Amino acid sequence: QVQLVESGGGLVQPGGSLRLSCTASGLTLDHYAIAWFRQAPGREREGVACISTNDRSTTYEDSVKGRFALSRGNAKTTVYLQMNNLKPEEPAAYYCAAHPCGCWLWTEAYGLWGQGTQVTVSS
Repeated sequence: QVQLVESGGGLVQPGGSLRLSCTASGLTLDHYAIAWFRQAPGREREGVACISTNDRSTTYEDSVKGRFALSRGNAKTTVYLQMNNLKPEEPAAYYCAAHPCGCWLWTEAYGLWGQGTQVTVSS
């Protein structure tokens, strides 16, 4: 069965850091663009970042530029989202999603999603 699983969420203070992982089973991620989204309670799921199929580019939502960074693991089954200097307005469930050719930051482009991992930002 093809699945994506997010991990690495937890409780962090404002200004702290977390590294989220998106791990695949049933496929490798080297030929997929991987995007990260987040969804706060009562809000729409919004795009955060995306790494392209061949790593020629990365895309970040304006509010996270300079603080978040995407990378691929050597095993070709994992993509990481390093999140630094987390802000109080960023607690949310974070989701990864895969696309076979492109990199977009809107949910309608993706059909393969993980179950989410919770990030709580609190002092």
